[in-house]
Amino acid sequence: MPSGNGPAAERQDRYGFDDTKSPIAEALGKFVPQPLVRRGLSVTVETDRERYALGDAVEFTVTVTNHLPLPVAVETPTRRLWGWTVDGELEASNEQIYLPPSPTKLSFRANESKTFTQTWNGLLKRVGDDDTPTRWVEPAPGTHELAAFLALGDDRPEDATEIRIER
Repeated sequence: MPSGNGPAAERQDRYGFDDTKSPIAEALGKFVPQPLVRRGLSVTVETDRERYALGDAVEFTVTVTNHLPLPVAVETPTRRLWGWTVDGELEASNEQIYLPPSPTKLSFRANESKTFTQTWNGLLKRVGDDDTPTRWVEPAPGTHELAAFLALGDDRPEDATEIRIER
C-alpha cells in the first residue's frame, strides 16, 4: 500500500484501493444481482515497461472499473479482494495460502474506476521442505505472464500482460 501524507493517502484502504465508500452506493448496490455486478466489472493490468533485466523490480498498475451506470457492491468469498500472479503462481510464489471463508465487499460508484500500483520484486519464492530451505530465485530469461484479478472465485474479472526478462 502506498504511503504518504495528505488526502489521497488517507483514502487508501488496506488493500491498496482508493477508499471512496458511499453509504448511498452501499445501499443501492445491495439490489443489483451479483452475476450482473460481476459482468459489469473489468480489470486491466499494465507494467511500467515491457522488458526487464534479471532481478529488476516490476512495477504494475491494476485498474478495476465498474461499467454499470449505477453503484454496486461486489462480494468476495474471502477477505482477499484482489490478487496477482506471475506465470499462474499467486504473488510469484509456490507457497500454499489458506484463507478462511470470511466474505467482504468492494463498493463502486456508478462508472467508477479504482486504480492502484504494486511492485513485484522480480524473484520467485520457492518454499522449502524438511531438506531444503525456502529461497528466492530469479525466473528464467524469456517471456512471462503477469496477471491481476478480482478474487471472486472461478468467474472472476481478470487481465494479463506479458513481460520479457533478459540477462
